[in-house]
Amino acid sequence: MQNGGGYFDTKKNDDICEDVCGQDASRDILSMSRLRCIFRGIDIRSLILLCVIVPTCIFGIHLHGQKITYFLRPLWESPPKPFNEIPHYYHENVSMEKLCHLHGWEPRETPRRIFDAVLFSNELDMLLLRWNELLPYATKFVILESNSTFTGLPKPLFFERNKKMFEFAESKYFYGMVRGHNLGGTNPFYEEGLQRLELDYLLQVSGIKNGDLLIMSDVDEIPSAHTINLLRWCDGIPPIMHLQMRDYLYSFEFFQGYSDWRSSVHIYQFGKTRYAHYRQSNELFADAGWHCSFCFRHISEFIFKMKAYSHSDRVKFSHYLNPMRIQDVICRGADLFDMLPEEHSFQQIIAKLGPIPHSFSAVHLPSYLIQTAEKFRFLLPGSCQRESA
Repeated sequence: MQNGGGYFDTKKNDDICEDVCGQDASRDILSMSRLRCIFRGIDIRSLILLCVIVPTCIFGIHLHGQKITYFLRPLWESPPKPFNEIPHYYHENVSMEKLCHLHGWEPRETPRRIFDAVLFSNELDMLLLRWNELLPYATKFVILESNSTFTGLPKPLFFERNKKMFEFAESKYFYGMVRGHNLGGTNPFYEEGLQRLELDYLLQVSGIKNGDLLIMSDVDEIPSAHTINLLRWCDGIPPIMHLQMRDYLYSFEFFQGYSDWRSSVHIYQFGKTRYAHYRQSNELFADAGWHCSFCFRHISEFIFKMKAYSHSDRVKFSHYLNPMRIQDVICRGADLFDMLPEEHSFQQIIAKLGPIPHSFSAVHLPSYLIQTAEKFRFLLPGSCQRESA
């Protein structure tokens, strides 16, 4: 409409979003007007959608936050420095002198003494396999047991209660018991570190000397007998060397590859050698044994370890401890904690997604396992069922 030769603005002059900036408006009116202005620009359907999506996302992060963190691991953690892998030569019909020379080492006139030291929790079957595998070559088995777990749970002295199982090695083992420091619920890794310090002392009391070969590994990380025999007869081996293990889960049916490296052997030096379970060298001796993680006979043992070991925080929900669920997970080769693979590249994570493929090979396993196969059927391919008691 014209007005004095011009035109009126057709936009309404009572637009609240325009008026809120007026200088004469009171503070209360201005605040309310701004809110009205904001809500006028939001569609009601968008508001409802927002109210649904935000809580859903929060709940999803609560349920799967650990998975998200592990999947994004390549973005926030660089891969470790590669090991210098040492080829491993062995055949039962080849002489020890020849084997030493193949590795670039020299044969000794007399073998080194071997000390095998472990922290023991409740892995009775694994300890039985381990000591039978190493018995011909071990000078001393050093074992330390605590009356509490790393997480502070009181526990029975399983070895002390079942020591009749190990009478075959009675003359060789040196047993120690330590009272747990973590009954107040401190960091489980701190308690684990304290027990490893106690094991240092126990080794000294057991009679280890400079130049002896010390095996540092968890109970379920079993060096092969021929590996230890080779290292005790050869000079020139690295003073500290990690052992690459064939990695299994639940039994020797679920083979995960050769990713395990934490086991190590040390030429003992008083005052310098410290019992540990982390990377201490760049040298890695290939295919030197077996790591069978969560390889238990009874469902109750799975539940105990899930609550007791240093990574017990992975038990995010109580239903993870349901015996029927655990049995199902074992037979499928899935993950007890419903976690993604711990890898440093997206390619490796994606390649390892899902259950572990079944393996039907029982070749190159601990000799005692095959000799007493009926006793250890649950560890062999095709026998995933566990005992409930």
